[in-house]
Amino acid sequence: MSAVTARRIDGTALASALRARVAAAAADLRARAGIVPGLAAVLVGADAASEVYVRSKGKAAEAAGLRSFTHRLAADAAPAALLDLVHRLVADEAVDGILVQLPLPRQFDASAVIAAIAPAKDVDGFHVVNAGLLVTGRSDQALVPATPQGCMMLLGSVHERLAGLDAVVVGRSNIVGKPVASLLLAADCTVTIAHSRTCDLETKCRNADILVAAVGRAGFVRGAWIKPGATVIDVGINRVAGADGRARLVGDVDHDEARAVAGAITPVPGGVGPMTIACLLRNTVIAACRRRGIAVPAVI
Repeated sequence: MSAVTARRIDGTALASALRARVAAAAADLRARAGIVPGLAAVLVGADAASEVYVRSKGKAAEAAGLRSFTHRLAADAAPAALLDLVHRLVADEAVDGILVQLPLPRQFDASAVIAAIAPAKDVDGFHVVNAGLLVTGRSDQALVPATPQGCMMLLGSVHERLAGLDAVVVGRSNIVGKPVASLLLAADCTVTIAHSRTCDLETKCRNADILVAAVGRAGFVRGAWIKPGATVIDVGINRVAGADGRARLVGDVDHDEARAVAGAITPVPGGVGPMTIACLLRNTVIAACRRRGIAVPAVI
C-alpha cells in the first residue's frame, strides 16, 4: 500500500483564525463608530440540512460579535412573500448582509430572489453585479462568494505565490466553479474549467498544479487523476453510508487514493466547509464598512 504523503490543509484551524480576526474587526467597529454588523438569514421550508447550516451561521455570527437575524417562511409560502421579506431586509439599516438559504422550494425563482438583494448586502456574492465585478477582475469592489474565497485562502496557506501555476477546476457552477476560476485567474494562474462535457478529463486533471473539485459526486476524482505533488481543494460534501450503516461525509475526491499522490489536500469534513462560514462573516463586516464609507479593517 502506498505511503501517505499529502499534507493535510487544516481548514478548521484557518477558519478559527479568520473568525478571530473578524471578531477583532467587529469589536473595533463597535468601539470606534458604534456599528454592530448585522447578518440576516432567510430559510424557506424545513429542510434538516439547511436548518443546521443556518443555525451554525447564526451562532458563528454571534460568537464574532455580529448581530444575527433569522427569518423563516413555510415551504408553501407564496413567492411574493419571500420577495417582500427580502425588500424589507434591504431597507433595514440594522442589516448589512442578507443570505437566502438555497435551494428554494420549486415555486420560487431563485434568480429573481437573488436579484432582489441589494448588491451591497449580498454577502453570498451571487448577485449579477458582484459576479460581474469578480469576472472582470474587480474583486476588491465585489462581495466575493464565501466558498471560493475560502478556497483561495486555503491555497494561500500552501503556496506563497500562485502566479504561473496550472489550475483545473472540476465543476462550472455559478456558486463555486466559475467564481473560483475567476479568482485563480486574478492570481495569475492558467485556468481550465472542466465539466460533464470535457473530453479526457483525467489527463487534464493530471496536468494541474492546483486541482479544485466541486461537482457534488462522492469520490469522483481518483488518485490516478492527480499530478504528484499537486494541491487539491475538495469542495464536495456528500453523504454516503459507511460500513456501519451510518451516514458519513465524504468529498468529491477519493481521499485514500489522493493522499498518496497529492502534495497537500483539504479533508472532508474540516477543510472548505469551516472556511465558508468564516468568509461569510468576513463579507458581513466588509459590507458594513463599505455601506458607511469606512475603510475595511486590514486585519481581515
